[in-house]
Amino acid sequence: MARLTREDWIAAGYESFSAAGITAVAVEPVARALGATKGSFYWHFADRRELVDAVLGRWRELETEHLIDEVERVQPASARLPALLELIARRTGRRSGERTLYADATGPVRAVVSAVTERRVAYLASLVEASGIAPDEARRRAVIIVSAVIGYQQLVSGGWDAASDPRSLVDTLHALASGAS
Repeated sequence: MARLTREDWIAAGYESFSAAGITAVAVEPVARALGATKGSFYWHFADRRELVDAVLGRWRELETEHLIDEVERVQPASARLPALLELIARRTGRRSGERTLYADATGPVRAVVSAVTERRVAYLASLVEASGIAPDEARRRAVIIVSAVIGYQQLVSGGWDAASDPRSLVDTLHALASGAS
């Protein structure tokens, strides 16, 4: 059996998070999934908190920073807001871990979730503002849109079949962001 790396543990922890939320990122279940011992875990991490931090770092990178990078490559700049909303709608049904993250965010996890949420709101507000909306109003709309996406994830996780028509979500969010009716 090949020796496990820190990256292997983070990847397995992220898989657990993606499937069942942040509470699923625990040493013994992740070790079982890897076919490893707890001793192997402690070779790479001081404690569960360190693994959770690494998993949340990966979540931030994959679900926020990579999306922003992708949207920033869209040309012309005026197409970025619709592109971001399209990406969000397409990914909503596949983001299982995040669906419970806001409810489960306590202690240090809450600080990370708050920082990621602020990054998302600020970026979205910048796109809304670039479409001609005043800064204060752009921020309000961005907060409402991020809140709507989180709520939408909750509805989908509860079995509501709205994910079968992501186009309606994109169209509604775009109208909200741009002020169109």
